Amino acid sequence: MRTHTFFKVAVLSGLLALAGCASKVAAPEQYSGFLKDYSGLQQTTSATGKPTLRWVDPSYNEANYDSILWTPITYYPAPKPTTQIGQKTLDELLAYTNTKMKTAIGQRKPVVSKPGKHSLIFRGAITGVSSQKEGLQFYEVVPVALIVAGTQMATGHRTMDTHLYFEGELIDSATNKTVMKVVRKGEGKELANENTQMGFATLKQVVDDMATDATMFDVHKTAK
Repeated sequence: MRTHTFFKVAVLSGLLALAGCASKVAAPEQYSGFLKDYSGLQQTTSATGKPTLRWVDPSYNEANYDSILWTPITYYPAPKPTTQIGQKTLDELLAYTNTKMKTAIGQRKPVVSKPGKHSLIFRGAITGVSSQKEGLQFYEVVPVALIVAGTQMATGHRTMDTHLYFEGELIDSATNKTVMKVVRKGEGKELANENTQMGFATLKQVVDDMATDATMFDVHKTAK
């Protein structure tokens, strides 16, 4: 009886752990503080099918604006290189993100160096680059398998999930009010284990998808 009860508890605990690891959007505790206000964010699906947190001012009309002031994307806060994520990778990632996103935004409105009367101001930041051990799978929640999974994690043989976190907003240059904001958690390629170094290619597709979504975004399809 005790064994049966223990098994049920183990299964329940495993399911709860799996649910916690399965979130495809950033949790409030993962917000960086780059945006002045995180209220009103709602989960929606981007043009490329990626889950995204977004808020759009109900009165926002893209046709009212004729240009976008580009503010270079930065890291916020400034990252510290590690043995798994080196400075070279961080530099390549930031440069590529700026190039792709600036090009994508420029396809919607002319990019200017000084704001005009009908300009939007773009602000954006990579707020996190992470690698973490893959969450337990359902078949691993039985007690014996749980011990095996724990051993794999302790010895560095477990695959690692990678993520890139991004926060951005568009501001009306005349009123200085935010008209759109987004918080995004993008999933990169898996790493073989914690000893595998993360290269630029690990997160490249995340940036490509963000750029595509910036180009294809349709305000009329935004979640209400």
